[in-house]
Amino acid sequence: MNSRSLSKLTQLPCRRGLAGVGALRSFSVSASRSADFTHAVIGGGVVGLAVARALAERASAASLSSSASASASPVLLLERHSDVGTETSSRNSEVIHAGLYYGAESLKTQVCIRGRQLLYDFCEQYGVGHRRTGKWIVAQTPNQRNALEKIYAFAQSYRGGRVDLQEDEVLPLRWVTADEAKRREPAIRAEAGVLESLATGIVDSHGLMQTLLGLFEDAGGVLASGSPVVGITPLGGVGDAPGSGGWQLHVKPVGAAEETVVTAETIVNAAGLGAAAVHNMITQGDTAGPASPPMQLYYAKGNYFSYSSSQPRVSTLVYPAPDPGVGGLGTHLTLDLAGRIRFGPDFEWVTDPTDLAANAARLPSAIEAIKAYLPGIDAGALQPDYAGIRPKLLPPGGDGKHKKDPDFIVRSEPGYKGWVNLLGIESPGLTSSLAIGEMVEKLVYSR
Repeated sequence: MNSRSLSKLTQLPCRRGLAGVGALRSFSVSASRSADFTHAVIGGGVVGLAVARALAERASAASLSSSASASASPVLLLERHSDVGTETSSRNSEVIHAGLYYGAESLKTQVCIRGRQLLYDFCEQYGVGHRRTGKWIVAQTPNQRNALEKIYAFAQSYRGGRVDLQEDEVLPLRWVTADEAKRREPAIRAEAGVLESLATGIVDSHGLMQTLLGLFEDAGGVLASGSPVVGITPLGGVGDAPGSGGWQLHVKPVGAAEETVVTAETIVNAAGLGAAAVHNMITQGDTAGPASPPMQLYYAKGNYFSYSSSQPRVSTLVYPAPDPGVGGLGTHLTLDLAGRIRFGPDFEWVTDPTDLAANAARLPSAIEAIKAYLPGIDAGALQPDYAGIRPKLLPPGGDGKHKKDPDFIVRSEPGYKGWVNLLGIESPGLTSSLAIGEMVEKLVYSR
């Protein structure tokens, strides 16, 4: 399970008769040429890891079934940082979401529900720390109660395209009476009602990512950490779709004097906060591909706050009722696997995706939001802890409020061959990661 940096790829056995990939060189653009790797996945967050693992296991199984495992190219996972999962994937609430908020036609709903089911099974199979904590969504006003009623109605009606499911089988919810709420969580205020999500939980995100990495490498995959991609060229003959001859990736390993060039039959852009830059490397540099304007991402920062007091005690996750005029799901209460309380994220727009310092100036507004549902909180025990950045496909609305979040984009990029593009993968990306990996595998192998 030890990862190998790109500089060490020259030590790997030659693949398909090719020399080591550490030296800069050019490649044929014929569709019949051999590539260094079957697939290249750009981005080593939890989604990139899930995609890379799915592709590596598929490639490994295909090699074994054809008795050609010794000559098969591995899958390459390119990560610009020195380790995997150091951006959005490790700076979140570590919540396994149920899939309540995104709408019946949303890809987010589909992959969140499928991903949640896969994730619980995966954690059980591989011993990844997790727990089904449940979640309370609490209302304080009639308007907030109405928001809970809409969530409940959606959960009762949603079947994900299937008609053979019983009520609550996909999105199990229940109303908590006032007496039960007072008995179970006496510290929580819920003046207008409590809706409980039975499928919500928490997961050790770092343990999940290390397990995915181990499975990826066990299947023959190669991790190139500290290896940012600086250029991408789709290959193909005259008249062919760009990428029909494979893909040439220029990589500048950290500390290296020169670029390294590798080729892959297909590429997956799972770069998260860097996904727009990767997208633009291709679309803005390729004169043969479809004309399109540069893509831009917008960055939503969420600050998290630690809590050092043991009182009040709470044993479930607590979320305020969703407010359409506020970004995110509100500053909520979550637990880690040791039972420690933490709060967040809040929501603020930033222009710098590397602005990861927790913003202490946000503490007063966080305290106000938390006191709405946890009035007995000791404000002196709250401290800014860490922050995460979510990639947004749309900017804030012109009226000062936030536009409704667009859906995930997971697609084979039109006009190209062998390029799967993942854009705007934010929450519930952690929950959805295994389902997205499953989806990308199907897209790649249906080409």
